[in-house]
Amino acid sequence: MTGGRGDSNHPPEAPGGSSGSRAQASANGDARHAGEEPEREGPAPDSLDRRSSERLDVTWHVDCETDDTFLYASIANISEMGIFVRTTQPLSIGTRLTLRFSPPGAGGSYVLEGTVQWVNEVRPLHDNPNPGMGIRFVELTPDDRERIVDTIRTIAYIRDAPVNSN
Repeated sequence: MTGGRGDSNHPPEAPGGSSGSRAQASANGDARHAGEEPEREGPAPDSLDRRSSERLDVTWHVDCETDDTFLYASIANISEMGIFVRTTQPLSIGTRLTLRFSPPGAGGSYVLEGTVQWVNEVRPLHDNPNPGMGIRFVELTPDDRERIVDTIRTIAYIRDAPVNSN
């Protein structure tokens, strides 16, 4: 590289920097341009919120539909942010899908959009009790989010209610 210009394969040199030290910094994963935030290792900020909502273990049927796939599975847990779908045929991370499910006693069904955030693949000959995929709800209307939260709170309340022994 000359003159500080870069191309799609090589970033421009930093003023006063040498390509050797920049290449070494890149190889170490710590190269930065002046004024840039340092790269952070670990989960992305979105994934830190993954478990910030109350999760409720359930066993509900769910239809998962994409443009070319229809999957009948079950929801293992739900929060206001998303669901875990138990299946031996998880979809690829990033797949956008339509979810249809009807929680018992919820007074109606849900038709929501979601995106596959993570996958727990089936691993033959290994201990893998929970194959499936984590799905984050996307484009929820305020009414849908409120219905989900109400459903979760109602079921949690019923489960936590004391049992009369009369």
